[in-house]
Amino acid sequence: MNVWRAAADLARAGTTGAIATVARVRGSTPVPSGTKMLVGAAGRLIGSVGGGCVEADVIGAALEAQARRRPALVTHHLNADLAGDLGLSCGGTVDIFVEPLVADDAYIRVLEAAAGAESGVVRTAVAWEAAGPLKSFEPLPPDAPRGEPATLSRDGRFVVERLIAAPRVFVFGAGHVGAAIGRAAAAAGFRVIVIDDRAEYADPARFDSGIAVLAADVEAALDRYPLNAADAVVIATRGHRNDALILERVATSPAGYVGLLGSRRKKVVVTKGLTAAGVPARALKRVRVPVGLAIGAVTPEEIAVSVVAELIAWRRQ
Repeated sequence: MNVWRAAADLARAGTTGAIATVARVRGSTPVPSGTKMLVGAAGRLIGSVGGGCVEADVIGAALEAQARRRPALVTHHLNADLAGDLGLSCGGTVDIFVEPLVADDAYIRVLEAAAGAESGVVRTAVAWEAAGPLKSFEPLPPDAPRGEPATLSRDGRFVVERLIAAPRVFVFGAGHVGAAIGRAAAAAGFRVIVIDDRAEYADPARFDSGIAVLAADVEAALDRYPLNAADAVVIATRGHRNDALILERVATSPAGYVGLLGSRRKKVVVTKGLTAAGVPARALKRVRVPVGLAIGAVTPEEIAVSVVAELIAWRRQ
C-alpha cells in the first residue's frame, strides 16, 4: 500500500501515527535513502527501515514522537557486530527522520499530493516550531533526473525527498509468457502495461488491478503511450511477424530498454528483415535478444524471472 496515502488517511482521521524516513545513508546500510515506514500506536503498520534492532529503536522513537508531537532525527552507526546481525558485510551510518502525523490541513495536503504524484519534491523541516510542521510539495516533470531519493539539506534543517515514479514496462504480448513477465515486473515495483491486439488475451480480468491492460495494435498503443527514455519495452508476441512489426516501431524510439523474446537465430532473421526494410543498424544493435539473463529458464515463470532480473539491472544501472 502507498505509505503516503495510508499516512494521509490516518492523519485525516485524527488517528495516532508517525512516518519514519531514511533521510541519509553513508556506507553499507540495510536499506537505501528514501525508504519509509508507517508506525501506528501499536507499532509498525506498513514498510520497513531495515529490521532488527535498528527498526526496534526507530519504532520506539516513533512512539515517542507521537506522544511528544515533535519529530526526531535518529542516527545509527552500524558497527561490525550490528552490521553482521543485519546481514551486512560492513558497517555504515543511517539517519532516520521520524515525524508524528498531525491533523493539520496543510500537512495532510502535502501527504495527499505525494501519494497521487508521479514525481515531485517533498521538503520537511527537521525541527517543528510551535505553529506546527513545515512541509511542502513541489511537482517535477515526469522525465526529471532520478537523483538521490532522500537527503538532508546542506544546513541540516530539512529532509528533502525526491519522488520519481518507477519506470514503465510495456509488455507486447499477453500470452502465457507475456502475462508472467507482466506479473513479475509489477511485483518488482515497475509500472506495467500489457498490450495485445487480441481482446480475449488483453483481458483485465487476467491480471492484478495494478497492471494496465490494453487491447490494441502497436500503432494505437504508441499513440496512447508515447515512449520516453525512462521506459522499457519487452516484445513477447505470438510470432516472428508480429514481433517484427512491433520492433520496427520501438527500435528507433527513445525507450531506454528494448528486449525481444526468442533465440539468437530469431535475432538474425528479424534483424535481416528489418535492415532490409530500412531500420538503422544502430537501432537494432541495442535490442536485447534473447531478452533476459541466461539462467537456463524454460517455463513462463522462469523466463519472467530472467527478464525481470535484467530489467532490475537496467533500472539500477
